[in-house]
Amino acid sequence: MTSFAPDSIVLNRKLPLWYQVSQSLRASILGRSPRDPLRLPTEEQLAGHYGVSVLTMRQALKELEEEGLITRHRRRGTFIEPDARRGAPVRLLGSVDAIVAQQSGMKAELLDHGTGPVPPRLAEYFPQSPEVATYHRLRCDEKTGEPTNHARNYVRPEVAARIDVDDLARWPMTKVLRDVVGVDISRITDTVEARLADPETARLLEVPLLSPILHYTGVTYDPAGRVLDVAVIHYRGDRFSFTVTLDAT
Repeated sequence: MTSFAPDSIVLNRKLPLWYQVSQSLRASILGRSPRDPLRLPTEEQLAGHYGVSVLTMRQALKELEEEGLITRHRRRGTFIEPDARRGAPVRLLGSVDAIVAQQSGMKAELLDHGTGPVPPRLAEYFPQSPEVATYHRLRCDEKTGEPTNHARNYVRPEVAARIDVDDLARWPMTKVLRDVVGVDISRITDTVEARLADPETARLLEVPLLSPILHYTGVTYDPAGRVLDVAVIHYRGDRFSFTVTLDAT
C-alpha cells in the first residue's frame, strides 16, 4: 500500500523538535489532495524523513492522534482520518510551520486579484513600493461548504510575479511563498483582535451584520527586514480560537 508523503522542513533547534514535526505533518495532512493515500509511513520512516529520533516522532504523532487527525492501529499502521476537521486551537511557539498549519485544511476560492496602489493603512509596511499585488480569497469547510474566513493578502509586486494563482486554491499564502516561490521567511508577526462584522464580511461569511468576528493581521518579513506579505483575515468568531504558548527556555 502506498503511503502518504509529508512535506519536508528545516528544523529550528531553538524550538521543541516534536512540536515542529507535529505542526509540519499537521499542515501536510490538512492540505493533502483527496487522491493522496491515507496511510502514513512507519514511525521509523517518518523519523528518518524529518531527521529526528523515533521517540520525538512518537511524541509528534501522539499530539496529532489526540487532536483526531490520525488513528493508530497495532500491526496495521497509522492512518489519516479522512473526515478529520481542525477542532483544537493551534499552539503557536514561533514556528512558521505552525502558521501554515493554522491556515491549512480549507477549500479556498479566489474571489479576485490584481495590482494597485498600496492602501493608506498599509503604507508603513511598503514604504518603497507605490503598488502592491492583492489576492482576495474565501475559505470554506471542505466537508460542509460553510464559509469560515475571507482573506486579503497584500504582496510585494516582484514576489507576486512568481506566484501561480492555482497554488493558492490548495495552499495558504505562507506555504506558497516559502515552499513554492522559495523566498526566505525570517519572521511573522500576528495580531488578533475582536471586531464586529461589516457588511462585506457578514455577506461572505453568512453571519448577521455586526456579529463578533476575529480580525487577524499577519506580517511576513524576509531576513533583510522587508515586508513580503501582509495578510488581513476575518474569521467567523464561532469557528476559531487562537492559543499562543510562550516557551520559557
